[in-house]
Amino acid sequence: MSKLFLIPTPIGNLEDMTLRAIRILKEVDLILAEDTRTTAFLLKHFDIRNKMQSHHKFNEHKTVEFVISQIKAGENIALVSDAGTPGISDPGFLLTREAIKAGIEVECLPGATALIPALANSGLPSDRFCFEGFLPIKKGRKTRLEELAKETRTIILYESPYRILKTLTQLAESFDEEREISVSREISKLHEETVRGTIKEVFEHFTKNEPRGEFVLVIAGKNKK
Repeated sequence: MSKLFLIPTPIGNLEDMTLRAIRILKEVDLILAEDTRTTAFLLKHFDIRNKMQSHHKFNEHKTVEFVISQIKAGENIALVSDAGTPGISDPGFLLTREAIKAGIEVECLPGATALIPALANSGLPSDRFCFEGFLPIKKGRKTRLEELAKETRTIILYESPYRILKTLTQLAESFDEEREISVSREISKLHEETVRGTIKEVFEHFTKNEPRGEFVLVIAGKNKK
């Protein structure tokens, strides 16, 4: 039976690509890519000569019906995002949901994602955690931060270099500037860095050192006492 494959791709170092992911990308009938230019570089590196089609958050509602019909017609299709696992703060949820509704088998390969290395590397409790992805940019942002301030589990957020200082400032206001935090950036890349300390200390670090790359924030949960 034909399948929809969700294929994680490296978030930095191309050596993080799995052998199984390479094999499946060579075997499927079509690769759906968030950005075909980015994926073309990846495919060329691994000598994968397969046809691609654009599939991203701006066109997925228009393309999902076509993709479902192609899989039903007997094609195996793979979905990749620019980096990491499709559906985790990247396109993929809509197509996966519709494929399941249509009775199509969906198979997600294990592989690269930024949140797990950042969590494991943080030194903060990892037995129970909540992943929030990106916070709302405007509407609902303050309310969400106030809700998260009460969370007792370790909290994981994604953030861009353009908003990291603003987010750290807001965390200091909503949580407590002495709350423990670990901030990782450029995971698996040449300039990978993890800064640990209080929210205040990490904020001071990135005011002195220009924030670059994509960030993962791992924040200690509220003390239960």
